[in-house]
Amino acid sequence: MSEGATPSQRIFLIAVIVGVISGIGALVFFEALKIGTRFCMGTIVGFHLPEEGQSMAEIALWSAPPNPWLIIPVICLGGLLSGLLVYTYAPEAEGHGTDAAIKAFHGEGRIRHRIPLLKALTAVITISTGGSAGREGPTAQMSAGFGSMVADYLGLSERERRIALATGIGAGIGTIFKAPLGGAILAAEVLYTRDFEAEAIIPGFLASVIGYAIFGSVEGFEPVFSPVAVEWTVIQIPLFLFLGVVCAGMGLLYIRTFYGTKQVFATIFERYHLPKHIKPVAGAFLTGLLVVALIYLSPETAVVGLAGLGTGYGFIQLALYSMLPLSVLLFIPLVKILTTSLTIGSGGSGGVFAPGLVIGAATGGAVGMAFHLLAPAYVPATLLPGFVVVGMIAFFGAISNAPIAVMIMVVEMTGNFSLFVPAMGAVAVAYVLTGESTIFVEQVHTRAQSRAHRGEYEVDVLEGIMVKDVMIPRSSVIALTPGDACETVLDLVNSTEHTGYPVLDRDEIVGIITTRDVRTLLAVGDLSRPVREAMTAPVVTVAENRSLEEALQLMMELDIHHLPVVAKDAPGRLVGFLTRTDLMLAHTRYLASTGQS
Repeated sequence: MSEGATPSQRIFLIAVIVGVISGIGALVFFEALKIGTRFCMGTIVGFHLPEEGQSMAEIALWSAPPNPWLIIPVICLGGLLSGLLVYTYAPEAEGHGTDAAIKAFHGEGRIRHRIPLLKALTAVITISTGGSAGREGPTAQMSAGFGSMVADYLGLSERERRIALATGIGAGIGTIFKAPLGGAILAAEVLYTRDFEAEAIIPGFLASVIGYAIFGSVEGFEPVFSPVAVEWTVIQIPLFLFLGVVCAGMGLLYIRTFYGTKQVFATIFERYHLPKHIKPVAGAFLTGLLVVALIYLSPETAVVGLAGLGTGYGFIQLALYSMLPLSVLLFIPLVKILTTSLTIGSGGSGGVFAPGLVIGAATGGAVGMAFHLLAPAYVPATLLPGFVVVGMIAFFGAISNAPIAVMIMVVEMTGNFSLFVPAMGAVAVAYVLTGESTIFVEQVHTRAQSRAHRGEYEVDVLEGIMVKDVMIPRSSVIALTPGDACETVLDLVNSTEHTGYPVLDRDEIVGIITTRDVRTLLAVGDLSRPVREAMTAPVVTVAENRSLEEALQLMMELDIHHLPVVAKDAPGRLVGFLTRTDLMLAHTRYLASTGQS
């Protein structure tokens, strides 16, 4: 990427590229998922699950499969294929992808290049064969991986690479759910339990819009779920607040069951030295066994069992149409928690967002239906879809620690913009009651705990240290002239291991040249050019009487690693040189001298 571009211009380009790739990637993934589901569930098992977006007349035609037992071999085959691919080629692709993307952001900010395609393939296999999982996690990890690949290809800085990764999370999720605003905000909110990644919001907006435009041009721009008109009054708000309490309790049950199941699988396979490749098969078998048993038990439990397969979005649509009885709504959350925990907790590939929405929708529908049966005049049947929508928001907004983003996303997905006020109340209650519990365990509390922002919250230590006390003095600085050959820079790098050198013309600093500047010339083999053609000019400098805090802020703002130091009364006269390494050493020495760690 051109070194002449400003940080804002580079971020703009990142957002455009990530948006295009995420849009195309989400489209291919979505189409593959539809084809796989129709083949596995339709052609092999012999039935079609209800689908989101269907009209009331269309969705009423669905029915249980004629041979339910076929679900078990199909779902087990999916678990076997997924396990073989994941644990052979990329173990980090197991489980729900959003958490893996969050971990990458707070880690090195890099995702291996094989992950996006492998994650997409294993998720298609898992979900289309009946595994209880969502498409948001794979899309998030896939798009974040694309962002990481773009950053590596363009040679971006560590900060820009993290922004590209976070932008990919938002663009992927916003695209696959046709919720560009919510997806963009989710990229900034889901990384922390109590903070925002503000730098990811604007590029997230642009990337989500581009991805949404590409995806919608093929799949249509209508909401994911067919909208149902809902009207509410102020006197009904306490009921929605109560729903927030119920969703908090159900959310805590989901988190503990999910991670408890994951721990049980890990312990058993480790204790008995079983190959991890078959771990998803065990989860798939138990999932299929539970679903088939419920299908044979009774017509009502059959509906509950089938809601435990796949994403379950069709059953959210049924709940929005008020086509599910209270007896079914009461048990769908419990079964979906179990099947999701067995599928993903055993190492199956998929997301936790879709199952979370199903659990929240059924919980909201059950609470609304109970209120309707107790007081039909106070809670009319026309209000029931509102409880379904608010249940989704309160449930997943709380357990994901992303209440704002989830609220906007669900409203975009359902087209019910009139429910913002009751949703705000319900998700606030659920968010407070769930406390520090989260479905995304790789989240950190605030930016101060993230490796991505290491050093930003330690500038107070550097306030009292002057640049002149830490800099490399002029007598020890290796300087070049504008007429020197660029080949000289590489010779100096090899002999000194320094990566940046000031350029002086008659003792006046006129530029700086780094290995990054010479890299382009090295690629074309033209190192005979003079330094003046490759150096960065005009050069950013810092006065010797400034604090290390000011120097650090300047380096971070401009994403540079070297600062020529000039005299306080002569801005062009070089008196020293400062690097980020010098800053870190000064900080370490200060902590050692004060007995801090």
